[in-house]
Amino acid sequence: QVQLVESGGGLVQAGGSLRLSCVGSVTSGSDASINVMGWYRQAPGKQREQVATATTSGLPNVADSVKDRFTISRDNGKNTVTLQMNSLEPEDTAVYYCKADAHYTFGSYNYWGQGTQVTVSS
Repeated sequence: QVQLVESGGGLVQAGGSLRLSCVGSVTSGSDASINVMGWYRQAPGKQREQVATATTSGLPNVADSVKDRFTISRDNGKNTVTLQMNSLEPEDTAVYYCKADAHYTFGSYNYWGQGTQVTVSS
């Protein structure tokens, strides 16, 4: 089992910044290992979309729509992934979810955090 704890959402004015953090923890005794971690978002009435992911070595993959404004970083030793969001726009308003891909001896499974609200006012 893997648990994800997210933090850092909130209300910010357009042009402002926010930093989202997600810490993944593996249940004691589990054979899970966390592989790719990342952030997704879902705005009202829209499908969930990938924002940015990072591999265990920190290799980032950032959506074209935000790559000039958002940066993802990974601390593999702590299973932590951070999304730095700058120059926020009202269109960035959404619930942001952390996702972790966990590998087990006999398969893999995707875990999601509960989500953190990001609201950007104009």
